[in-house]
Amino acid sequence: MAVSRGAPSFPLLPAFLLGCAAFLVGRGFGSSSTHSLRCFLSAVSEPGQQVPQFFAVSYMDDQQFTSYDAKAKRIVPTVPWIRKVDKEDPEYWERNSQIVRNSELTFQVALVNVARYYNQSGGTHTWQWMYGCELRRDGSKGGYFQYAYDGRDYISLDKETLTWTAADVPAQNTKRKWEAERVIAQRHKAYLEETCIEWLQRYLEYGKEILLRTEKPEVTVTRKEDYDGMETLICRVGGFHPKEIDIDWKRDGEVWLQDTYHGLVSPNSDGTYYTWRSIKVDPKERERYKCHVEHDGLPNPVDVAWEEPASNLWVIIACVVGVLVVLLAAGIAVYFKQRQNVYKEAPVSDQGSNSSGTGSAVPI
Repeated sequence: MAVSRGAPSFPLLPAFLLGCAAFLVGRGFGSSSTHSLRCFLSAVSEPGQQVPQFFAVSYMDDQQFTSYDAKAKRIVPTVPWIRKVDKEDPEYWERNSQIVRNSELTFQVALVNVARYYNQSGGTHTWQWMYGCELRRDGSKGGYFQYAYDGRDYISLDKETLTWTAADVPAQNTKRKWEAERVIAQRHKAYLEETCIEWLQRYLEYGKEILLRTEKPEVTVTRKEDYDGMETLICRVGGFHPKEIDIDWKRDGEVWLQDTYHGLVSPNSDGTYYTWRSIKVDPKERERYKCHVEHDGLPNPVDVAWEEPASNLWVIIACVVGVLVVLLAAGIAVYFKQRQNVYKEAPVSDQGSNSSGTGSAVPI
């Protein structure tokens, strides 16, 4: 489909998706976790030194596995396990590289067209495309297609109704264009629910040693005093994989939601995750609260309470004793050094060996 002068248009199956749309017999996969395949493409109208004109990256779960080298105009691997695709699909890299090069050109046209909708005639603008699918732990599937302009939502696909949701009035122009050709939404829906899931399973097979591993969470509870006489208990959980984890504060064995707060589950540099849960309590009732954690890496759920830190008095004593020992040893060494110097420097007696004296050179 040719690019329209009045609206950003794309091939019936969007460019980067075609790289994932090769025929594949889906493989069954047993996993107790949710897994996702996500791709991000972005173009900028006026690139800078630190901002490329176009880039594309793809993620399995939260691990990036490919990126687009804008200088070489090629898709490149970013993790070792994706190279397993070479044996089953030797044309994988060249095919996807060509498709993304086409997307790069299409994105520049989209920037011009969308700017016209907003009556803009200059400045720096961005056009972003985000899409992906997920296979949830209960076996259900999900997926999304979203476009953004200048960092704000522009238009997205409702795959259940096969309609497009425009974020504002200018985006209505694109909505009308795309809904006039219903096959666009139909093919997007088929990709998200079938082809994308098949490739997700294939990537899981390639990277199963990393993506399907299990790492036990480390759980610690700390506390801090509040100005109002209350205190906050913080349950820190880190180093776990997979991402799914259940964390609750319990009071007397019952889940307690009052005055509780939580952080996002975020990735560490090694691919594991960390997060936290906090609760505000009366210090007098501190012992009633425990952090309850359930995770695939734990054989059984754990309940962790705050504990008084062990006294460090013995550490102080050991340090003092150590310092005294060092000083004593140094003093002894200095003493004997001085004695040795005295022996060397004292004059020898002129009485000779037949002297009635003892022959000692030690002064009296």
